[in-house]
Amino acid sequence: MIIDIVSGVLMFLGSALALTAAIGILRFPDTLSRMHAATKPQTLGLLLLLLGAMLRLGHNVDVGMLILASLFALMTAPVVAHRIGRLVYQEQRARDGLIDRADMEAGDRD
Repeated sequence: MIIDIVSGVLMFLGSALALTAAIGILRFPDTLSRMHAATKPQTLGLLLLLLGAMLRLGHNVDVGMLILASLFALMTAPVVAHRIGRLVYQEQRARDGLIDRADMEAGDRD
């Protein structure tokens, strides 16, 4: 009974964070702000949802798959955010004339 309540609360909080991430993506004006909204609360919301599902499943064999999914989310979200942020930063510098395209391509090989 208590586990069901805790599981429900975790799933509700995870869903609320995912909703705020979606609203942030729609409302924020620039790419870096949208990237922040897409990575931080969305990842925490997903982890809370998966934790709630793990509690609800108990000792089921599917808990291992949920753990793998959460580890995958934790490993890929920062990498994707970094790559997007780097690309946006380089494009802005290219637009302002502070860096040329050849320097951008040389930086990708490093």
